[in-house]
Amino acid sequence: MANLSGIARQFVEQSLLNEQQAKDINLQANKEQRSFIIQALMSGACKSKDVALLVSNEFGLPLLDLSVMAPEHFAIELVSPELLEKHKIIPIYKRGNRLHIAQADPSDLQALDDVKFASGLTIDAVVVEYDKLNIILEKLNAGSSSFDNLGDDLDLEEDEPKKDEGDEDNKGDEAPIVKFVNKMFLDAIRTGASDLHFEPYEKRYRVRYRTDGVLHEVSSPPINLAGKISARIKVMSRMDISERRLPQDGRIKMKISKTKAIDFRVNTLPTLWGEKIVLRILDPSSAQMGIDHLGYEPDQKQLYMEALEQPQGMILVTGPTGSGKTVSLYTGLNILNTEDRNISTAEDPVEINLEGINQVNVNPKVGLDFGEALRSFLRQDPDIVMVGEIRDIDTASIAIKAAQTGHLVLSTLHTNSAPETLTRLANMGVPAFNIATSVSLIIAQRLGRRLCSLCKKPAELPAEVLRDSGFTDEMLAEATINKAVGCEACSGGYKGRVGIYEVMKITDSISRIIMDGGNAIEIADAAKEAGFNDLRTSALIKVAQGITSLEEANRVTSGGH
Repeated sequence: MANLSGIARQFVEQSLLNEQQAKDINLQANKEQRSFIIQALMSGACKSKDVALLVSNEFGLPLLDLSVMAPEHFAIELVSPELLEKHKIIPIYKRGNRLHIAQADPSDLQALDDVKFASGLTIDAVVVEYDKLNIILEKLNAGSSSFDNLGDDLDLEEDEPKKDEGDEDNKGDEAPIVKFVNKMFLDAIRTGASDLHFEPYEKRYRVRYRTDGVLHEVSSPPINLAGKISARIKVMSRMDISERRLPQDGRIKMKISKTKAIDFRVNTLPTLWGEKIVLRILDPSSAQMGIDHLGYEPDQKQLYMEALEQPQGMILVTGPTGSGKTVSLYTGLNILNTEDRNISTAEDPVEINLEGINQVNVNPKVGLDFGEALRSFLRQDPDIVMVGEIRDIDTASIAIKAAQTGHLVLSTLHTNSAPETLTRLANMGVPAFNIATSVSLIIAQRLGRRLCSLCKKPAELPAEVLRDSGFTDEMLAEATINKAVGCEACSGGYKGRVGIYEVMKITDSISRIIMDGGNAIEIADAAKEAGFNDLRTSALIKVAQGITSLEEANRVTSGGH
């Protein structure tokens, strides 16, 4: 066995191969451009698991089972697809300045050097089974998880911006721009961002993500690339790249796997130093989460479900932009979306595509506004109607009439609280009687950041401070108040968001106040007497449950009622 490598010799000693088989495998490996002995052993009579176990013992490296890991969590953006395929490796985890990579052949030291050079990180290797490694690599390629291959999967009519005359010299610059833009999109999806901002200024250009409701800078490319970045995004959005003086709206569909696609809603705005572009990430799976994942308290969830079960009436969701109104509405629509119901929606624009629901993009330029779409819906034998937003008396009047004539209507308004929604309708000119008899439920909402479950710690706050913040003795009796700390798994001590809701059913007493022309304060007092928590109380309940911090509750509810 003198001519056998260490690993091949081990296989013979373990009786997994005979000496002739080991010699043949050694010979086969030596014919390769580089000696990939593990792959050669796999082509013999050895099981992948046996090979991995022996290799792990031989090199003194930990053995990892790739089948129990989720590929979408791998740190593949740190290494180019060419290196992944060349060395048969997968970057699985980054912690600080160390990158853990999975490989079947630890004798391939060149792989470690190449990855270290490409990523600028210290590399730690773990051993995995060769066949499982190949399966994951094939899945990554098929799912186009690397930004280098993503261009083919984007739903575009053309691959590159149209060239102006004399632009031939810029051909070499286009591939890096395509890769950069695709990488920004993918990183935003991976980090759970809701919006991307591409912003040109006089002397710099920056890219920011809104993650968990807070903007932070992620990249600052050279300012001379601003025009090319803008042109690339506009081509992907099917906008007019020659028009730089007017705002434009567009949409991008990105396939991130064979079964999942993410939509981006795109808007450009001409600024002093170029076009600012903002993209909203529209994930259809957000409507499939289910009502239990949105953060409703049990009594609030029951009120919403009861309103959805009514054959007629109006459910209004209110809150600022980015407060999760669309997800709340679509969660309700998803519950109602059955074969025996006809559901139509009018939106500006359609954000989440749901099969089984007739969705209409309003287009005021051609006369198709919310009011006109609603009129058409009522001639289409509807059961349930969703209006993206009630903006004027015309839309409000038609929606009210639909709610009074045997239809369930869902819509949104831009107000700060549930009581203010009723007075807003009155201020629009909707008669008090129509409001009182048609509106059945109002949901006001905000999105607060969740504390990271890995690093949050108890907050030691005096009882008097908590009472001054709005806590009652009953809430404090069972409170678990935590504070943000911060770790590598989160952003400043927070990870993810949770809904904070004010769910107000229109009771008989509230109806009487509306009929008498009462104001928002009187309605709020009646809601409190009926046991409906306002936004501030709901936020404090989330603090007492240890879900979010008092600082975050103060941020999203302005520290008061």
